Amino acid sequence: MADFVTSTHRTKWIFTPQDIKHKYKVANHRAKQALEKYGTTRMEVDIDGSFSYAESQNDAKDSAEKRPKPLKVEEEQLLRAFYEFKIQDVCDAFKFPRKIQATALIYFKRFYLQWSVMEHHPKDIMLTCIYAACKAEENHVSAEELGKGIGQDHHVILNNEMLVFQSLGFDLIVYAPYRALEGFISDLEEFCGAKDEDQLVALKGSLDTARIEADKIMRSDGPLLFPPGQLALTALHRANAAHSIFDFERSQSLFSFGQNPQLSLTF
Repeated sequence: MADFVTSTHRTKWIFTPQDIKHKYKVANHRAKQALEKYGTTRMEVDIDGSFSYAESQNDAKDSAEKRPKPLKVEEEQLLRAFYEFKIQDVCDAFKFPRKIQATALIYFKRFYLQWSVMEHHPKDIMLTCIYAACKAEENHVSAEELGKGIGQDHHVILNNEMLVFQSLGFDLIVYAPYRALEGFISDLEEFCGAKDEDQLVALKGSLDTARIEADKIMRSDGPLLFPPGQLALTALHRANAAHSIFDFERSQSLFSFGQNPQLSLTF
């Protein structure tokens, strides 16, 4: 089984907040420079992953007032957030497992560390990331089926596939917090001595809420900042705030060291 500690996810794709802000600014600045030089920021992508500007508009230099207005970094963030919601919506519509949804989101986030939304339309990249995630997680869905299911041209998916892989550095194995969540709940069930029906139902409810909280976290910069175990603990902490079935502060020694902190469930 793959190990997060030795993975490219940990060694290459965990950043500081300053790193992330810098990458967004660099991509935004490059797109603005392209707009000044070519009169456009949008790129056309060939199926081999090569790309070029959609249309050279050198005469746009003579009519700057006709140029489209570039997006600010903050406006790009809003667009990315919108399409991250869409990734979850599409995955829900196809009834994909959460792992596929999480993988697609991580691919999408990594892609836009390299590129501006002004250079590659996030709708196209969103679909390609879902398609790539299905492949990586061995839940193959054809590009035709995916495109048809949401009324989009599947050729856009295929054309952008190699570009997405190249932008990810072909690092396709990623880690999400959901498996860690299930492990934490299993440990709590064992060490807290949850045996009767009410306790088991309470723990299941906490896990369901924690999964929803993890879905929210996956739309933040969290997956680019923290390992999946920490994301899972955050989701569990939020879930416990709603259910209050165990002492979360005392339970952290269980999660960190695998020891029994003599927990008890509260009802």
